[in-house]
Amino acid sequence: MKRQQWKRFGAVGGLGMALLATVAWAELPASAVGTSAPDEGDPRVEAALLVDATQVKPGDAFRVGVRFRMDPGWHIYWKNPGDSGLETEIAWDTPGSTVGPLQWPFPHTFRTPDGFIVTHGYDGEVLLFAQARAAEGATGSLQLSAAVEALVCEVHCIPAELMLTRSVPLGPQTQLDADAARAFDDAQTKVPRPTADTGHMVKLALDTPQLKAGQEFTGTLTVAGPGGAPLPALEADFFTPERIDGVERVTLTSAGPGRFALKGKAEPDVPTAEPRLTGVLRLGTKASGYQPVTVDVPLAPVVAVGAVAGAPVVKPPSVKDSIAAVKPVTAVAAPPPVAADDSVGLGLALLFAFLGGALLNLMPCVFPVLALKAYGFTRMVQQEHGRVGAHAAAYAGGIIGSLLLLAGAVLAVRAGGASVGWGFQFQEPLFVAAVSAVLVAFALNLFGVFNVGLDGTALAGKVDQSHGLLHSAGEGVLAVVLATPCSAPLLGTAVGFAFAAGPLTVLATFVALGLGLALPFCLLVLVPGLAKKLPKPGAWMERFKQVLGFALLGTTVWLVWVMGGLAGVDGMARLLAFLVAVGLGTWLYGQAQAQDGGRKLATVAVAALVLVASGVVALRFDETAAPAARTSTVAQAWDAAAVDTALAAGQPVFIDFTADWCLTCKFNERTVLAREEVRAAFTEHQVAFFVADWTRRDARITAKLAEHGRAGVPMYLVLSPGAPDKPEVLPELLTAEMVVDAVKRAAECSPSRRKEGSNILCATAGLPRP
Repeated sequence: MKRQQWKRFGAVGGLGMALLATVAWAELPASAVGTSAPDEGDPRVEAALLVDATQVKPGDAFRVGVRFRMDPGWHIYWKNPGDSGLETEIAWDTPGSTVGPLQWPFPHTFRTPDGFIVTHGYDGEVLLFAQARAAEGATGSLQLSAAVEALVCEVHCIPAELMLTRSVPLGPQTQLDADAARAFDDAQTKVPRPTADTGHMVKLALDTPQLKAGQEFTGTLTVAGPGGAPLPALEADFFTPERIDGVERVTLTSAGPGRFALKGKAEPDVPTAEPRLTGVLRLGTKASGYQPVTVDVPLAPVVAVGAVAGAPVVKPPSVKDSIAAVKPVTAVAAPPPVAADDSVGLGLALLFAFLGGALLNLMPCVFPVLALKAYGFTRMVQQEHGRVGAHAAAYAGGIIGSLLLLAGAVLAVRAGGASVGWGFQFQEPLFVAAVSAVLVAFALNLFGVFNVGLDGTALAGKVDQSHGLLHSAGEGVLAVVLATPCSAPLLGTAVGFAFAAGPLTVLATFVALGLGLALPFCLLVLVPGLAKKLPKPGAWMERFKQVLGFALLGTTVWLVWVMGGLAGVDGMARLLAFLVAVGLGTWLYGQAQAQDGGRKLATVAVAALVLVASGVVALRFDETAAPAARTSTVAQAWDAAAVDTALAAGQPVFIDFTADWCLTCKFNERTVLAREEVRAAFTEHQVAFFVADWTRRDARITAKLAEHGRAGVPMYLVLSPGAPDKPEVLPELLTAEMVVDAVKRAAECSPSRRKEGSNILCATAGLPRP
C-alpha cells in the first residue's frame, strides 16, 4: 500500500479509535488521558491511566496501568526493543501507595521487508500495568501519577511524552471497577508466567561447554508440559529473548514437538558473570489459545578466544558495575534487580534519600554539635511542660521547609533550562561534564583540600534568641545550614535524581531527605537517655568523611564512561583534562583560604581563571570539522554554518536526520547509504555528507524537522548549490536509485556544473535552471 493510502487509512482508523476512546474513557478525568507523537498535526498514540478500583481500602492491593492505543501501522516497543527502538518507560509517582514491577504482555515481532532488522513491541492496543498497594495509614485519597516515555514508529519514529494523573478515593472497602478489571484481567492472561508456576519443564543442552567471546554457539532447548505432556503446535514468532549480558543475539527454531534449535552469538567482551538464557515463550496457537511462559536457564561461561578449556578468562569488573551502588538514580517503573545500568525505582530512590539525610548527622559539620543541641533542645522542651512531640514536629518542619525551598530552586532550574528534559539529562555532554566537576569538587572538599561553610555560631546565636516552637523550627533550619556543606554529595545525588523526575517526585525526594535528617535528632529528644549513647567525636569521623570522597570519585569514573558513549574517546580526554583543572582550581581556592588581603583575592582570581579557561578550551564536545571541499563519503556532524560553507564552495549537500533508536534510519543506512553505487555517486559529485544525530535531544534538529513538516526521523534533505533554499525532501524509505538520482540532480543544477540536458533534471526536481 502506498504511503498516501496509508495516511488516508490511518486518518479514518484514527478517527474511529478516537470515537471508541471517547466512549471508553468518558468516566476518566481529563488529566488521566493524553495524546502524543504528533505526525502532520495528528497524534499517533493515545494513553490513559487506568485503575481497577473506584475505591481502595487502606492496606489493600489494586492494579494500576497505562493503556496505549496506536494508529494503524504504528507501534511502541517492549522492554527489549530488539535491533532498534527504545524501551517504553513508565515512572510512577504515587504518594500513599507503592507500585510493583511493570507487567509486560507477550510482544509482537516486527521485521523489515528483507528480515534484516527485527524489533519487538506492541501495535493496536496494549495495557502495561503493575500491582499496587495502598499504605495502611493512608487517608483521604490516593494521588497517582504516571510519566510515560515511548518511541512511536511507523516508517519514521516520533518520541512521545505524556504525564497522566488521577486520584482514587480511600474507603472502608475496596470496590472494583468492572470494566477496568476486565481490561486488566485480559492483559494478565497475556503476561508470561514462570514455568515453575505452570508446571512446564525446561532444559538446555549446549553443543560446547563454553561460549567463546565474539563467536557463535548452538544448542537444543527442550520444553515439556506438566507431567511430561508434549507441547501443542506453535505459531511463528513464538520466542522473544530479553536482554542478555554477554550475548549479542539468540534465536530459537522449532525442531519438533517440544524441541528447539538454539543459535546465538556471544558479545566480543567477556561478561563478569555467567549469562542466562532469559526470554518469553508463547505456547499454543490463536485457534487453540495461547499460553505464554518465561524461560530462564543458565547458558555457559563466556571465555576469551584462545582460553584453555576449564580455565575461563573472566573479564574484570567494569567501571559501571563497580560504582553501581553510588550512581545517581532515576525513578522508573519496573527496574530489574541486578543490571547496573538500569534505573532505580522510586521507592528505593526515596529510601536512599531518607538514609542519606540520616547519614548527614554523622558528618563532621553536624555531629560535633549534635549532643550539645540535643541537651539544649531537651531542656527547652521540658520547660515547655512536656510538649516534646510538638517541638520535635516543629524541628522537623524547619528542616523540611528549608529543603523544600531547595526543591523549589531545583524546579526553577529545570523550568529555566530547556535542554534538561525529563529522563534525558545524562544524554547531554555538558551536563555530564558539569556533574562530574561538581562531584570532583565535593570529593576534594571531603579530603580537606578546601572548606565550604557558613558561620554556624552566628546563626545559632540568632536561633537562640527565639522562643517556643519558633525556636525548635529555627533549630531545624540551623541543622540544614550546618549540614549543607557536608551534605553536598548527597544533595548532588538528590538533584541528579530530581532532574530526571516529575515535580511531585522532586518534592517527595527532598521531603524524604529532610525526614532522614530530622529523625536521629528527634529520637535523641523523644527517647530518654538515648543522647548519652552517642559515640564520641574522634579521628574516625575524618576517615569516614574521606571514604565518602572516594565514593564520589567512583561516581565520577562512571560519568567519564558515560561521556565516552556520548562523545567518544576524545570527549573522555577533554572531560578528564577539565577535571584536572577543577582539581587545580579548588586547590588554589583552598590555598587562598589561608591567606589574607590582596594575596587572597589574587589567588581566588587565578583559580577562577583556571576553571573558566579550561572550560572554554576543553568543554567543546560539539566541534565539527567543515572543510571547504569533500571528496569522500565520510560524514560530518550537521551544522548550518558548515552546510552553508559547502554550498558556497559549489558542493551538493546530503543531510541524514537520524537517531540510534530509529529502525527505519538503521535500515536505510545499512541497505542504501552504505551501498557501493551510492558511495560512488557521492564521490563523483563531491557531495558534502552531513549527519544530524537526534539520539540526544537537540533543539536545532527539532526545529529543522518542524520546518519541513516532520515530527520525527528519518528525514533526508538534498540541497543544490544552485538553489540552497529549495531542498529536495526524500521519502522515509530510500532506494539506492532514488539517492543517486537526487544527488545527480543537485549536482547538475549547480551553476558551476552546467551541462547539456541539466534543465530537464532541474525542472524535474523543482529547482531553478542554470
